[in-house]
Amino acid sequence: MDGRSHFHAELELLTDKLLRMAGLARKALEDSLRAFSGCDAALAREVIDRDAEINRMECELDETSLRLLALEQPVALDLRRVVGGMRMTIDLERVGDEALHIAERAIFLAQLPPAPMSARLDELAFRVSEMLDKAISAFHAGDMDLANEVCRMEAGISDLNVLVLKDALRMVEQSSCTSQALERSMHEVIAGRSLERIGDKAGNIAETTIFMVKGVSIKHRCRPF
Repeated sequence: MDGRSHFHAELELLTDKLLRMAGLARKALEDSLRAFSGCDAALAREVIDRDAEINRMECELDETSLRLLALEQPVALDLRRVVGGMRMTIDLERVGDEALHIAERAIFLAQLPPAPMSARLDELAFRVSEMLDKAISAFHAGDMDLANEVCRMEAGISDLNVLVLKDALRMVEQSSCTSQALERSMHEVIAGRSLERIGDKAGNIAETTIFMVKGVSIKHRCRPF
C-alpha cells in the first residue's frame, strides 16, 4: 500500500471511530431522557458511568487527527475532513456532558413523588433528539440538504426553552411554591438548558458538514447554505 492509500485508509478509520463516538453520544441522550421522564436512577447512573468512554474516544480521536495533520500534511478535502472531524469530536463530547447533566437531574427526581414531564420539555427533548439524529446522518452521508434542515430547526430551540422556563414558573405559582414543586421545576429548567445546548451542538455538526462538503465556514452562523 502506497503512502496516499495508507493515509486514506487511516482517514476512513478515523471517520468510522467518529461515527461510533456519535452513536455513544446519541445513546447517552436517549437514555438520559428516558431516565429523566421515568425517574429511573439506575439508568441515569449507567449514563454517567458510560461518559468515560465518550471522553476516552475524544482523546483517541484527537491524537489520531493531530498525527495525520503532522505526518501527512493533508490539503483540500482531506484537510477539511480531518479538521471537521476534530470539530465534531468536541461537539460530541459536549453532547455527552449535557446528557450526563440530564441524568444527574433524573437521580434527584427519582427521590420525589412521580409526575409526568412537562409537555414543553417533552417537545424540546423530541426536537433536539431529532436534530442530533439528522446532524449525525448529514455528516455520515455528506448530505447538504439534511445539514441545511438542521440549521433551520435550530432557530426555534431557544424560544422553546424559554417556554419551558415559563411553564416551570407557572407550575410553581399554581402549587403555592411547595418545596417539591420548586425542586421539580428547577430540575426541569436545568434539563431544558442542557437540551438547548445539545441543539447548539447539533447545529455545529451541521455547520461542520457544510464546511467539509463545500469548504465554506458558517461557524456561529448556522443557516441554510
